Amino acid sequence: MGGKKKRSMKRAERTQQKTPHKKEKRGAASPTEKKTVPGITMPNVKSDKFAAELKKMKVITPSTVASRFELRLSIARQFLKELESKGMIKFVSKSSNLRIYKPAD
Repeated sequence: MGGKKKRSMKRAERTQQKTPHKKEKRGAASPTEKKTVPGITMPNVKSDKFAAELKKMKVITPSTVASRFELRLSIARQFLKELESKGMIKFVSKSSNLRIYKPAD
């Protein structure tokens, strides 16, 4: 029972006076490599790049769109709703959290 003993004033002063050794960072990312941040803005619906990519996919879900186009999941959901309203994709089924689409013919 009990806990760690309280250090004496002398011991606390000594530890504060000591300068810490600088450790080298191991495995740190080089400055040329940047971490990719998912896009915040919705991509252009009329873009041929997105239309061609979506037609190649058999099943379209928000998570697949978010990972393929480097978007946030919320933006991907909005993007799919817009594509559905434009008639570029068709709604297939829905569970509590997941909506599944397929490319329109």
